Amino acid sequence: MLLRPAGYPLKSLFQEHPVVSDAKLFELYAREQWYGEAVRPGCYLFDRRLYPDFAFQVVKVYPRVSVVGSGTTIKVEKEAEPKNTVDFDVHFEDVIGQETAKRKVRIVERFLQDPERFGRWAPRNILFFGVSGTGKTMVAKALSTEAKVPMLPVKATSLIGEFVGEGARQIHSLYEKAEEIAPCIVFIDELDAIALDRRYQDLRGDVSEIVNSLLTEMDGISRRSGVCTIAATNRIEVLDASVRSRFEEEIEFKLPNIDERLQLLEKNAATLPLKLESVDLQRIARMTEGFSGRDLVEKVLKASLHHAIMEERDITQKHLEETIRLARKGYRQPPKEMFS
Repeated sequence: MLLRPAGYPLKSLFQEHPVVSDAKLFELYAREQWYGEAVRPGCYLFDRRLYPDFAFQVVKVYPRVSVVGSGTTIKVEKEAEPKNTVDFDVHFEDVIGQETAKRKVRIVERFLQDPERFGRWAPRNILFFGVSGTGKTMVAKALSTEAKVPMLPVKATSLIGEFVGEGARQIHSLYEKAEEIAPCIVFIDELDAIALDRRYQDLRGDVSEIVNSLLTEMDGISRRSGVCTIAATNRIEVLDASVRSRFEEEIEFKLPNIDERLQLLEKNAATLPLKLESVDLQRIARMTEGFSGRDLVEKVLKASLHHAIMEERDITQKHLEETIRLARKGYRQPPKEMFS
């Protein structure tokens, strides 16, 4: 039987969570306390001895529905070890636009390359904000590549678990791992999912505990040398003031201008598996004011490609303009002169 630590259903984040250092000893007391329990994948077993009320989720069991007996083998799933390598092939030159953001993160690059040089003046907590699809994650990956350090990415939404304390445990484990492989970047995407203004947090289960845990790590009571936290949000205006105040630098990511939109269209259109038939990308760039880079790729180029494939022909100007009009739903209407 394979178990996964799940967390406390009612306890606070200040409770310890089990660290199974002696697998044989754990197996002995687990068999004893859960003897006779019927188990199946997905069910939970609650510790009554070492860590009262802590829940373990059953991941695998054979046969699929079993009863714990004196001969049952019980193991606890080990957390995957992050690689101490750079896994991204993205450079700053690959990011079109966002020149101010790229210039500002260069100081983080210098810090990650030589943490000792900065001492207590290190750039430790950076906030990326701006419309979705403007390159926040891409710049973080490029920073990891350029600085030649690993990045530990996590989506804030994944920290909201079924049990109170589970997300807080993940935060502490994340930063402990970051300290082990430092210098490195901790990248927290979708920060607004957990760091909303506190007026809304009591509606979100263990969100308050996750935020408190994150703030503890960012404050650096035990300062972690060589670790930089970069968080990203699309909705900076709804962030809790106490969270926002922890970031010494806020870097804005803006929507691309017409020249940048043209570059994005040309760069990505060159990789399409179909040809462009008499397409005026300059006109398309004018028509897509207010579109992010992701919008241009997903809602314009990819959608046009799919229409052309269905029609068994090359991509035409009509394909592109029709997808733009469909994508415009939900956007403000562009000025008429953009279509002239």
